[in-house]
Amino acid sequence: MNEHAQRPPAEIRYAGELARLREDDTDARPPGWALSLRAARRFALGDEKLGISRKFVGDPSLIDRSLVSLATNRGLMLVGEPGTAKSLLSELLAAAVSGTSTLTIQGGAATTEDQIKYSWNYALLVAEGPSTRSLVAAPLLRGMAEGKVVRFEEITRCPLEVQDCLLSPLSDRVLAVPELSGPESMVFAQEGFTVIATANTRDRGVNEMSAALKRRFNFETVFPIADFQTELALVEAEATALLKRSGVEAPPRRDVLEVLVTAFRELREGQTARGDATDRLSGVMSTAEAVSVAHAVGLRGWFLRGEPGTAADLVSCLAGTAAKDNAEDLAKLRRYLEQRRRHGAQWQALYEARHLLPG
Repeated sequence: MNEHAQRPPAEIRYAGELARLREDDTDARPPGWALSLRAARRFALGDEKLGISRKFVGDPSLIDRSLVSLATNRGLMLVGEPGTAKSLLSELLAAAVSGTSTLTIQGGAATTEDQIKYSWNYALLVAEGPSTRSLVAAPLLRGMAEGKVVRFEEITRCPLEVQDCLLSPLSDRVLAVPELSGPESMVFAQEGFTVIATANTRDRGVNEMSAALKRRFNFETVFPIADFQTELALVEAEATALLKRSGVEAPPRRDVLEVLVTAFRELREGQTARGDATDRLSGVMSTAEAVSVAHAVGLRGWFLRGEPGTAADLVSCLAGTAAKDNAEDLAKLRRYLEQRRRHGAQWQALYEARHLLPG
């Protein structure tokens, strides 16, 4: 893969770790799996002895339940608030189980069955008629034929009738291609095939899944990170990596990140660390958004002044995060910034820069 790719897939980024896990893996594996369940668990949660980094910060039992679900004939549905690393978890699981995470369907209002199952090379179709040569396999057909995990991102963004094209592949493990004849008209799932889907809880009701499709999935909820120090460490690690790739030589300041993570948690929960009530924003104040803001703060400080960003930069970068869904959130954020709550240079800088908030 191109070395300048902004974000290679997990199987490329962690190729060395996956190779070490395969070499060390002596446990029994489900049919079609590249790793055993315990090795796949170590890939996601880390193993210091083998030099495996921790990639998913969350409940280890969620990983266990997800892997067991994937070993059955049911799909795995990951649900939760936006920014809780559902897509990352889906990618890591697919890379561990199948060795590839790129058989991905991105759900949306315009997603069609052709993009999920298969389409045609129309030049060959006209010249030769329907054949395997003119057939263009989409992720679902490829996953079934090759025995791989298929990822379906934001499945509830798709129309109901499009979602339901998964019914037969998940229940009968077969995909019909009626344009072909004979044995080629049916694609039977090989060992290792399954589907990992994700859905945001905020999207429920947009295109609610049918009861028939729900029965073919095991549902797991991915919750926000509960511990402050754990979330802070994750934001620091991810922001540092992003800044390095962006050409920023100075790592983010930890005292600025402490202010950032504290503010995000309080605006997300509607309560301060001391237990005082505060305005809760309707926007997504997730860990992923905190990483994006920390990245922007570092870029702003380095490229504009040649130094790490400060809490004053944080005010300028927060507006685009806070006011995405509701204009009233900007007023709530302003009230939050106008309240003196804590001692410390960065908290003081945050307060003094409150006038930088637009509007």
